[in-house]
Amino acid sequence: MCLLLPNCFFDSMSKLSYTDSEKRAIFEREFMPHTDSLYNFAYKLTFSEDDAKDLVQDAYLKAFRFIESFEQGTNAKAWLFRILKNSFINDFRKRKKEPAKVDYQDLADTYDDTDAPDTAHTTDLRTTTMQNLIGDEVMTALNALSVDFRTVVILCDLEGFTYEEMAVILDLPLGTVRSRLHRARTLLKDKLFEYAKKRGYPTE
Repeated sequence: MCLLLPNCFFDSMSKLSYTDSEKRAIFEREFMPHTDSLYNFAYKLTFSEDDAKDLVQDAYLKAFRFIESFEQGTNAKAWLFRILKNSFINDFRKRKKEPAKVDYQDLADTYDDTDAPDTAHTTDLRTTTMQNLIGDEVMTALNALSVDFRTVVILCDLEGFTYEEMAVILDLPLGTVRSRLHRARTLLKDKLFEYAKKRGYPTE
């Protein structure tokens, strides 16, 4: 999906200092190619086209506002995903009046990540037969996960971010990212086991 930003978005650029043309060039070159990925991420978080569009637009507005803090040549996609994730947590959840959720295992991981599970032995949607199941059943199972677990699967297995990039996006210790991804993949595998078995896919 190609998300069109309103004309007022670019009109506001002329009101900003620091060489407007340079800012616009950086924005077009570094950020705009990731519009569809941002929208897909936002939609998987909100399950609403309107909310997803609002999140993406808000992320782009913030990205432009703080464009001077972006280092050209670095991972613009990861930078944008972090902004969108923060917007979702800080703004969307507040508007929806969702109660704050605390994963006590994640809190433990924050202070002790020495025993983080080896995610090499869990299901990776990109490298196993599960990639053939990306459809209604898989998306239903993915959407049934809590937002914290769903997010790490999306970032790693669908968007291809590394653990290090995910740690930056989610603002979490690396051990917490590994642990959360391990649990998310295990939950997803359990939800899909019967479906895969019925369809004749290897389940061992």
